[in-house]
Amino acid sequence: MITKHIDYQDGNTALEGYLAYNETDATKPAVLIAHDWSGRREFACRAAERVAEMGYVGFALDMYGKGIFGADGDVEGNGALMGPFATDRVLLRRRINAALQAVRQLPQVDSSRVAAMGYCFGGMCTLELARSGADVQGVISIHGIFAPGAVANEKITAKVLCLHGHDDPMVPPEQVLAFETEMNEAGVDWQVHVYGGTMHAFTNPVANNPAFGTVYKEIAANRAYQSIANFLQEIF
Repeated sequence: MITKHIDYQDGNTALEGYLAYNETDATKPAVLIAHDWSGRREFACRAAERVAEMGYVGFALDMYGKGIFGADGDVEGNGALMGPFATDRVLLRRRINAALQAVRQLPQVDSSRVAAMGYCFGGMCTLELARSGADVQGVISIHGIFAPGAVANEKITAKVLCLHGHDDPMVPPEQVLAFETEMNEAGVDWQVHVYGGTMHAFTNPVANNPAFGTVYKEIAANRAYQSIANFLQEIF
């Protein structure tokens, strides 16, 4: 497997992605990986490698800026990093679309076949990518935030898969229903898989804060990754 860091830009903001792929002569579909609220750290990079092992090009994108990272368990610091994007969905959409344009220009990538997946805050980012009308085959939200911002949606053409823990305190059942209604009204090909007895951040092995609502759950993580593999195979 080949891995490397890739510099790219959003206007004047320097960004750094992490690329992973198995070398062949042919181009491959690409999957953007949007990180959680702590930034493009090891978890997102390992996810890019997991995508590469599935036969695609994995690209862990950067929402915050080159060298800007939070830390595990730093609720206040990570919240300060995520906050401007949660509030300003125009900024969020522009930043993730910059990653989409960057990955489409990579020589390893079949630019006509791109998807995106994201964890927690990154799930919000991938859903906003779809809401922006981006020309991608599909987006996957993994214990992501469903609530839309104030900005109007464009025509959603991507297929949508959401992998959600029923006991996630950040996305209560009424928010799930509101999201499903939004997708239905927009005519989207959507799926929501809900795992019982499962909280937020269930795919992250270091998540262990029941009071905050973030707890790793291996069986839910395994089921989620099987669903991701199936979805990517379908759209590509």
